[in-house]
Amino acid sequence: MTFNKTLLAGMIGAVMTGTALLPAVANAENTLRMAYDADPVSLDIHEQLSGGILQLSHMTFDPLVRWTQDLDFEPRLATEWEQVDDTTMRMTLREGVTFHSGNDFTAEDVVWTVERLKRSPDFKAIFDPIASVTAVDDYTVEFKTEEPYPLLLNLATYIFPMDSQFYSGTDSDGDPKDEIVKNGNSYASSHLSGTGPFTVVEHRKGTRMEFERFADYWDEESPGNVDSIVLTPISENATRVAALLSGDVDFIAPVPPNDLERVRESDNAELVTMPGTRIIFLHMNQERVEAFQDERVRQAFAYAINQDAIAERLMKGFATPAAQFSPEGYAGHIESLERRHDLERAQQLMEEAGYADGFQITMMAPNNRYVNDARIAQAVATMLARINVEVDLKTLPKAQYWGEYDDRAADVMMIGWHADTEDSANFHEYLTACPDAETGAGQYNAGNYCNPELDRLVAEANLEVDLEKRAEMLQQVEQTLYDEAAFVPLHWQDLAWAAAPNVDIEPILNVMNFPYLGDLVIQAE
Repeated sequence: MTFNKTLLAGMIGAVMTGTALLPAVANAENTLRMAYDADPVSLDIHEQLSGGILQLSHMTFDPLVRWTQDLDFEPRLATEWEQVDDTTMRMTLREGVTFHSGNDFTAEDVVWTVERLKRSPDFKAIFDPIASVTAVDDYTVEFKTEEPYPLLLNLATYIFPMDSQFYSGTDSDGDPKDEIVKNGNSYASSHLSGTGPFTVVEHRKGTRMEFERFADYWDEESPGNVDSIVLTPISENATRVAALLSGDVDFIAPVPPNDLERVRESDNAELVTMPGTRIIFLHMNQERVEAFQDERVRQAFAYAINQDAIAERLMKGFATPAAQFSPEGYAGHIESLERRHDLERAQQLMEEAGYADGFQITMMAPNNRYVNDARIAQAVATMLARINVEVDLKTLPKAQYWGEYDDRAADVMMIGWHADTEDSANFHEYLTACPDAETGAGQYNAGNYCNPELDRLVAEANLEVDLEKRAEMLQQVEQTLYDEAAFVPLHWQDLAWAAAPNVDIEPILNVMNFPYLGDLVIQAE
């Protein structure tokens, strides 16, 4: 099966669940054996803004609203919403919803969750436009923004109400249960109570994760019939594919480009693919390497790297070479921007900048987060050697890589990014905005690129309700980032999943790569 969905043009875009360990679920009637390339790094859904954490969020929590496959908004814990005035939105919440702990879900949990999001290092930049959120009554909340803000419903897709009672107070060490600890240990990183379809039974980090269907799950209309899930992280692509084709697991992601035809032709698997919107790119750290402060050197790196060759040879065509952050269909996308591989021009720019003899740099990349990430990094190192740049490359498993990334531990670092609000502004806010720990701007800007004028322009775009004008402003941002070579774009990574023939994954998949596993149906064999 091939599933093709394109974004709408101009879119605005632990182990314990309570007080006792739950019983093992291996003998449940419908058990999904799932193999991802890695497991979530934490049970705290506010610790890290990443695909793995958001996938976990959709399994164990529910958002206020969520995206459909057509990128419309679907009510979840919020059943209705009304724009009261230019800066106020009122939401009606679903009644009769219970957390895994047994606590009732109310408006106070939404208020508590948004306030926690606003102090999360990874999420606070997204939620900065929200001036306040107030519980009008037990099942009504009111959001206020400082200025008119066109993306409030987009933000609501990232509000997964947490169990405020469960996470209040202190743990056995006297630490606050609601503490957010990046890459460390906290109560929330090992305990979970959500409203979602599955509870966490066991999490042996890096080895095995078990989930059980929540008996009191509110969504009785969901077609999902999965009683339990066993997630086994398998970082090695060939091993993960072999596990599916041999029947050892029922569902895998991602399917690597080299194995697409093998899976497609197998009688033991069904393949689902779709164009992706996650940009894979490289940051050049201007604080670590003086040469990167020269725009000509950054441009030289962009000219030296052949995105088309990477997409064709390493990704087997299962990627779209990129010249910008925004994929086609996003408001900021500029159709005329061209990829600029030109080795002669790259060498000329290095000479003009005084670096004809090149220099040495360190580079880090994950080896199990993005499709062929380590091989792509190796190819980049080879390409940079042609402009006399010697690369000391180190690749790491995802669980170790993110700590190094947060520490900006190398001169060049690889990252992939899917716009969390399905909007172009999100790319700049997190990846190229002037880093500001207080506001969270530039939280993942490992290049330390800074252009205050662009920050101002994005801030203005986020207040512009005229979508045509807003698109023009975001396109101006993309053009400037391109001209100044703020980063080196590689490609938008396509998406591929595969499952046993009786596991109907197509209806639960989307371009965000957040499978709605609560709605998954396993057909009787």
